[in-house]
Amino acid sequence: MAASAQQPTQPGGGKRKGKAQYVLAKRARRCDASGPRQLQPGLQGILITCNMNERKCVEEAYSLLNEYGDDMYGPEKLTDKDQQPSGSEGEDDDVEAALKKEVGDIKASTEMRLRRFQSVESGANNVVFIRTLGIEPEKLVHHILQDMYKTKKKKTRVILRMLPISGTCKAFLEDMKKYAETFLEPWFKAPNKGTFQIVYKSRNNSHMNREEVIRELAGIVGTLNSENKVNLTNPQYTVVVEIIKAVCCLSVVKDYMLFRKYNLQEVVKSPKDPSQLNSKQGNGKETKLESADKSDQNNIAEGKNNQQVPQNTEELGQKKTTSNPQVVNEGRGKPELASQATEGSKSNENDLS
Repeated sequence: MAASAQQPTQPGGGKRKGKAQYVLAKRARRCDASGPRQLQPGLQGILITCNMNERKCVEEAYSLLNEYGDDMYGPEKLTDKDQQPSGSEGEDDDVEAALKKEVGDIKASTEMRLRRFQSVESGANNVVFIRTLGIEPEKLVHHILQDMYKTKKKKTRVILRMLPISGTCKAFLEDMKKYAETFLEPWFKAPNKGTFQIVYKSRNNSHMNREEVIRELAGIVGTLNSENKVNLTNPQYTVVVEIIKAVCCLSVVKDYMLFRKYNLQEVVKSPKDPSQLNSKQGNGKETKLESADKSDQNNIAEGKNNQQVPQNTEELGQKKTTSNPQVVNEGRGKPELASQATEGSKSNENDLS
């Protein structure tokens, strides 16, 4: 039994590697060659949500991002993978300098293999993360949504929302507070100021508290500049907090409400008629009336049992009123018959007399 459990030996006498070892080695080579393959702290990119078709979502994201990326930053410069930097040639007597040069050559060759946009595993279903290199995600996504908002031209079918991610850190409250203190400075530190709101979303994470995170981040924004105010209807800046497993993704975006919460399917839709908007919004009186109607409905719902009694009494009253004429008629009929009977008896008495 012990002999059968041992790994098979190679002809040379050594043991064969297991399949798991080959898989781990292959993943390590891929990670070294083209960057990380999963979402982790220290990345920048674009978080994209889709509807049950992640492969098609990645294809649409590459097409859309390359189109607008070439427009903003020019075409991407691709180099051959086998091309080696010129600094690797030549000999150096100093061993330490040679090692430093070799490390620099490896980093340079790795950067050559990195693409401008690269899909990595997000760690959540129906969520795609596109790692970016050499661009500013918030400016690129804002440019895409602004163009789609103006032209009303639909360019995607599977992509739902597209959120830029300017920085990532570990999804623990202390790490998030430490990272946000420096991350939020370009937008909210004096003399910069503005109105803001915080949007929070958590996926596959159970140890973070939404209210606690929002309270801590709002406190950091307030300490950076006391003139920063909260505005939940039409803020200048929206602090996006996306937590996936143990990674926290942060960004600060503009026109969040104007661009329909950065939803590519909604931003291309034409606005509704002004009459419909006015009828829904009103001048404040209609909203009060609607709330009053709702309260009345609640009161009615609560007091159904109490209101059934007067309805029944009214119905009974109606029945009584409807039946009273019959009773009156019957009463009228009876005196007539009695009078007829008395008159008949009187006439009979007269006849006898």
